Formats: sequence, C-alpha cells, structure tokens
Amino acid sequence: MVDVYEFWAVIVSLIVVKLCHWIYQWRNPKSNGELPPGSMGYPIIGETFEFMKPHDAIQLPTFVKEKVLRHGPVFRTSLFGGKVIISTDIGLNMEIAKTNHIPGMPKSLARLFGSNNLFVNKDTHKHARSLTNQFLGSQALKLRMIQDIDFLARTHLKEGARKGSLDIKETTSKIIIECLAKKVMGEMEPEAAKELTLCWTFFPREWFGFAWNIPGTGVYRMVKARNRMMKVLKETVLKKRASGEELGDFFKTIFGDTERGVETISLESATEYIFTLFLLANETTPAVLAATIKLISDHPKVMQELQREHEGIVRDKIEKNEKADLTWEDYKSMTFTQMVINESLRITSTVPTVLRIIDHEFQFGEYTIPAGWIFMGYPYVHFNAEKYDDPLAFNPWRWKGKDLSAIVSRTYIPFGSGSRLCVGAEFVKLKMAIFIHHLSRYRWSMKTETTLLRRFVLILPRGSDVQILEDTKAK
Repeated sequence: MVDVYEFWAVIVSLIVVKLCHWIYQWRNPKSNGELPPGSMGYPIIGETFEFMKPHDAIQLPTFVKEKVLRHGPVFRTSLFGGKVIISTDIGLNMEIAKTNHIPGMPKSLARLFGSNNLFVNKDTHKHARSLTNQFLGSQALKLRMIQDIDFLARTHLKEGARKGSLDIKETTSKIIIECLAKKVMGEMEPEAAKELTLCWTFFPREWFGFAWNIPGTGVYRMVKARNRMMKVLKETVLKKRASGEELGDFFKTIFGDTERGVETISLESATEYIFTLFLLANETTPAVLAATIKLISDHPKVMQELQREHEGIVRDKIEKNEKADLTWEDYKSMTFTQMVINESLRITSTVPTVLRIIDHEFQFGEYTIPAGWIFMGYPYVHFNAEKYDDPLAFNPWRWKGKDLSAIVSRTYIPFGSGSRLCVGAEFVKLKMAIFIHHLSRYRWSMKTETTLLRRFVLILPRGSDVQILEDTKAK
C-alpha cells in the first residue's frame, strides 16, 4: 500500500514540476535578446479578457493606456493564445508595416478565413491586391462604382424616409453587399442573392475573440455561415460559366487571365477571398459610418455645414439642368464632407491599424522583437497633442487647407500602412461621402441614447437608428 502511495506521489510531483516549468516558460518566453517589458498573463488565456473589455470608442483602451504608463510605448503581452508585441510608437509602427508583409492575427482566428486565403497567403497577396484594385481602385470607382453606390444609397434612404426611421449599420450593410455582389458575381438569381444576404443574419456580432469552434458558440455559427456563403458563391459561378452568363468584374478578370494562360488563382481561393472581402467590408464600414453619423448628430454646427454643402451641390445641378446622379466631380467637390470623414476616422481609430506577423527578428533600441510574434501597432499619434490640438475633440475644421486625398502619413494611419495598406480605402470614403450626401437632404436625428464602444471591433450596443423625415427644401 505504501508503495502505491509513493508511486502516485512521484507522478503528482512530476506533473506539478512539469506544470510549473510550463507556466515559467509561458511567462518568460525565449528570445535572442532582451524582450520589450510586459507580462504574459495566464497560460493560453494571457491578458485577453482585460484587453477585450469594452471602452469608449474615441478613447484608447484602458488596457493599452495603463500598460504604456507602466512599460512605455512598446510592450509584450499574450492575446487569444498568441504572443503579442503592442506598440504606440509611430516610427516603429511604420517600419514594421514597411518591412513585414504577413497579416497579424492569432492562428485560431486565421483558421476561420481558410488556409489558402489570399489575404493571409503572402505569395498570392500581391495578385489579389491587383485584382481588387481593378474593381475597387479610384479608376473603377470613377467609371462604374459611384453610380451603383449613389443609386443604392438614394433608394434605401428614400425608403427609410417613407418609414420615418432607418438603422444606419443595417442600411449600409445592405448597400455594400448589394454593390459588391454585383461587381463580383454579376447579376444574381433572386434566390441566390437572398441566400447570400441571409447568411449575414447567422453571422455573430463581436466575432473577434477566441476561435473555439464548439456547437453553440459564435465561432461555430460563423463557420457555418462561411461555409454556406462559399457554397452559394461557388454554385453561382459554376452555373454562370456553364450557361455562358456574364460574371462580375472580379471573376471575369480571373477567368480571362486563365484563358490567356496567365498564372492566376483557383476558384476555391477566389471564393475564400470574396468571403473575407465581404466580411471585412461588412464588419467595418457600416460601424464606422454609424459612428460618424453619431458624431455629426452630436455636433449641430457640423450638421449645418454639411447640409449647406450638399444643398449647394443639388442646387448647382438644378441650375445647370444636370441629372441628379452624383458624378466623380461632385464627390471631389465635397470638401467639408471629406474633412468630417477624415476627422471621424482619426478619432475612432482606437484599434491597431498595423497588424503583422514578424517574419524576421527585429531590433528596436535595446529590445529584440522575435520572429513569429504578432505585432499590433496603435495609431497613438492620432491623439498626440503636439500633432493635433485638443486631440479628443471632434473638430473637422482642423483639416482645412490640408491634403484631403491622402490616406496615410506619419500622423494619420486609419487604413494602415505598407504593403497591407487597405486597398479599399477610397471605396470606404466614397461610400461614406455619398451616404452623408443623401442623408443631409433630409431632416434627421440620431437617438440620444446611442453609444459608441469598442471591444476591439466597433460596437453600438443600443443600435444605430435615426429618425428621418422628408425635407421640402431638398428634393
């Protein structure tokens, strides 16, 4: 009996020693040099729960602010099961963005987008950017996309005015999906289009988190929605090819390249890419636009100046006997609107805008940033009082006289930087400007209880409804 007790005592002791060694290794990761200061939290969980606490969307996370005060502008941590370097240093952020090319996300999240996804795959990313630029770049927007966005925004806002209210996020999401689906897939059968839209109703909000694919969880529902969307996309493409129907710009380019013998991407990879494109567009732009509308609603002088600008555009078209449809020249003439968009993007960018996997060991001063770690670069410069006077104030007039077409600089990086600079940046700004144009032609107000929070992604827990009524002065 004593021998049995001794045996189990040895086993338990070995387990405890092994566990203690594992915890020690977790809290003290190996490096060829001195790591940035910080803590790794609990094994696997790390400091994720602290990091993911909701916070005011126009304030940097309390987690980051406290860590910066304690450790300085660069520190280490562990999030979503991965080893992470967080930086608020603009110089380091820009250098990492320029020299590292793999998008930064935990492996658990990367699995959700597919192992061959063009956003994740370094080798095919350049080709994917080229394809995307062909239908989301400035030239494509100018020639084709602006008419579609203008028509859809006008139609949905008119319907909202008829009902007396509309949900900004939901309406924007519909416009984006309808617009992108047409450009990617061409005209779709009503049932397929309905099925594609329906997928988003199964898509959980606040999906950014631990990717445990267990029945009943948000991730499980997301994977089901992803598989369902990809099935609809593939079936539609194959059916169109078999019948000789016209495809959208994206797939026409892919299959055109294939027929010319140019190395291109597979249908599987293309549909994974389209899924990710829809996901990112649908989960970012609607929330950012809703936040912008909230900021406008809270600042009557901004709303008045927008109404003056857009009434002027409509009046000029009437006087010149031109069609009501917006043109690229109209978009470029929306100077104050661009100032509002820039200011909104500046003040709501309280999330990392540089996300990379470090692909080679990097030296930053006395610290070594190991290869394989995730890098999160926050645009702390957006809230630097030396760069922006009263940085926490929403003040579109601060952009007066500045280059409003610039989407990245050393003091402004809402769309990231380097090789992963958001290729859809101009699309986002165009979409926002056209929506604001049509909204400004109505009398509207957002509910006072609307709140803007971040839980990494932008969330509006009390919705984004506006009351909207016809205005007889702006037809």
